[in-house]
Amino acid sequence: MFIPKRVIFEKGSLDTEIGKNIYDKIKDNPNIEIINATSNKINVHIPGNNLFEQYRSGKQTLVVGTRKSLKFQTCKPSANYQLPLVSGCMGRCEYCYLNTQLGDKPFVRVFTNIDDVLNKAKEYIDERLPKITIFEGSATSDPIPLEPYTNALKKTIEFMADQEYGRFRFVTKYNDVDTLLNINHNNHTEIRFSINTPKIISTYEHYTASSHNRIEAAVKVAKAGYKIGFLIAPVFLYDNWKNDYKDLIKSIKQQLPSDFDKPIMFEIISHRYTTKAKNRIFQIFPETTLPMTDEDRKFKYGQFGYGKYIYSKEQLAEMKEFFISNINDVFPNNIIKYII
Repeated sequence: MFIPKRVIFEKGSLDTEIGKNIYDKIKDNPNIEIINATSNKINVHIPGNNLFEQYRSGKQTLVVGTRKSLKFQTCKPSANYQLPLVSGCMGRCEYCYLNTQLGDKPFVRVFTNIDDVLNKAKEYIDERLPKITIFEGSATSDPIPLEPYTNALKKTIEFMADQEYGRFRFVTKYNDVDTLLNINHNNHTEIRFSINTPKIISTYEHYTASSHNRIEAAVKVAKAGYKIGFLIAPVFLYDNWKNDYKDLIKSIKQQLPSDFDKPIMFEIISHRYTTKAKNRIFQIFPETTLPMTDEDRKFKYGQFGYGKYIYSKEQLAEMKEFFISNINDVFPNNIIKYII
């Protein structure tokens, strides 16, 4: 659960159910500063004289407000659309693309008008009939640490349970899933866990759950009947990477119930970075050891008009062969959605 140092209530948010719930949870905590914002200039309330300081202060800030735009972004290859339930993340992963995407807004934001968001999702579902429409709930966030404040995931899962042509999926690096175990999901929600080797998690994924705890949470939701998946990302090709990732795949199998026979979804994404991301990461984490030497990578233009540095064609082919072989060996009943 996210315990912020400050909570900023945007105008009107305290008049909503979610706003009141958050206020009641924090009002008696002397370590949490409560701010009633009179404008949309959130950054003026977040201390810090430079990006290094602002990032850390922002990561300790919760903003409560309304989702003003109800236009959903597309979300390939994960889903058809993003489902904007929350924005930002309490984690401090050094490589995270949100470092760039959220820029000078690293704070965590929750939306009080979840019903409006879900009503819009229903419109998108109806527009695509009779096709199934899939929504991604964590494209710009990790919603699990905010669930005690919003119940947004619970409400969304129950909403999608009633949608014949709607499906929901989200990914998390946390293990606080207990409130989602005993609700009606109708097998319309897939819960995925972003996972990596212990070496990568301990080095780069600060303020997140351990790989063991994430797999333990996956076992819980699997027993509750959810579809489960694992996002192995970002994959780093370091010395001994094959042994470490092989052990990771085996550890997932070892913790799952021996009689678990449902297909498991896998998504594998290799490490990549843009020049903009690299420059920002060096400002936020000046002592980072992330492998970002341009000469060691291949430059590739992306679909959005900017380029990124990826592993070479030969390295990616080796990585793909490795994961297909090892996942198939350990999980005969698997679905590898993509390896990129």
